[in-house]
Order: sequence, then C-alpha cells, then structure tokens
Amino acid sequence: MEPQLLHRVADSVATVVVHHPAKRNAMTTAMWRALPGLLDGLAADPGVRALVLTGEGATFCAGADISTLRESAEEAQGLAVRAEEALAAFPKPTLAAIRGHCVGGGAQLAAACDLRFAEETALFGVTPAKLGVVYPASATRRLVALTGPATAKYLLFGGELIDAARALRTGLVDEVLPEGGLGKRVAEFTRVLVSRSLLTQAAAKEFAAGRTDRDAHWAAQARGSGDTAEGVAAFLERRQPRFGWNGPSSG
Repeated sequence: MEPQLLHRVADSVATVVVHHPAKRNAMTTAMWRALPGLLDGLAADPGVRALVLTGEGATFCAGADISTLRESAEEAQGLAVRAEEALAAFPKPTLAAIRGHCVGGGAQLAAACDLRFAEETALFGVTPAKLGVVYPASATRRLVALTGPATAKYLLFGGELIDAARALRTGLVDEVLPEGGLGKRVAEFTRVLVSRSLLTQAAAKEFAAGRTDRDAHWAAQARGSGDTAEGVAAFLERRQPRFGWNGPSSG
C-alpha cells in the first residue's frame, strides 16, 4: 500500500491513521498536502464529534520523510505548517494516540492536537537541530505553550529523545498508559467526549487558543442552542443529556 492517510468514522469519532510503515509512518509531501482537505471534510461532517490521530502499527510518526527535504526543504516545511495549523484549527476535540516514536513532524502533529495519550514505551523528540532546519514559529510557540520554555529549548537545542514518563512530567502528554492499554483508554475517553456538549468544547477550544473577540458570538450560540436547558434538565432528571448543538449552522 502506498504511503497515505487513512480514515474511518465510527460512533461519532473520526480516526485518521498515518500509514507509511516502511518508514515508521514518516509523512511524505503528498501526505502533508492531503491532511488539510481531509480535516475540512471531517470537520463538516455532522456525524463527527471528535477526532483521533494515530499511526499505523507500533509507531505514531517518525517525522517528515527526509527524502522530501532534498527536493525543497522550504516547500516541505510550508506544507507541514499548513497541515499543523489545519489540525490545530479543527473545530472539535482532537486527541493524538501515540505508540512508539513521535518525532519531528510527528511531534509537530501531536502538539497540534488538543490532547495526547501515549503508551509508556513511546519516545518523543523534536529534531530540527540534527538537520539544520529552522523549526516553524507556530510549532515552536505551541511546544512552549505545552511544556514551558525550558523544556522546549531542551528538546529543540539537543534533539534528544525523551521517554513517556518525562513527556508526562513536562506537559507534552496528558496520559500515559501501560503497553497494550492505549486503544481501550482512547475508546473510553472519546465516548466521554462525544457525550458532552460540543458547544462547550468548541467555545473552550477557541478561548484556550487565545481568541478574545468571540464572547458575543458564543453567548448567542448558547442562547440559541438549547444545550444549557437540556444539560440542567438531564441533571435534575438523573439521565444522560442529549445535546443538540453541532456547529453554528445548527445553533
């Protein structure tokens, strides 16, 4: 099978799989180019309420396919930044499910997700200093926001790999699972995500990203959504809520 991005949707969760096992799921130019359009389609699908990004088999993503840098390092980086930004802008909760190596462009993609769950044997690295590549400003800011400047500099300056325990301690990942336990935990947590109010999640995602000009927008969405009334009624009636908001067009 050619290197590609695979995807499926089940139980309101879209799963995007980086599939290039011959090179530890390294991202090719075509894969970087394809990701924004794939995400746009999934974002517009009312049947999708959360997204999981993972790699084929035992590796998340070993970064960019280095052979593509011989063609045009600047073009390859531009494509990676556009893909990263599209993932960060995805309007529903995103979670990176990480096994094995999460390095370079793989770490860039993982950091662009809202959450990161990893198996305890996972390894993480941000390695542009090994190639003489200037790490993108957007990716650097995102890394600093997750780990703080000291850890970001440690990762960027040295390009060394760190284990999952250190990644958890520094904020690079949110949960670490025993080997073999990642799939079950991701399934459990995504069931929680899709049961919650997408209105709350979408607004929180924007606010957490630093938007300061959308208070009125989200107040209007809340007034028209019925989600608050449904949530309160479900709580008082001791039942699961049935939230109906699925984006501005439905609000």
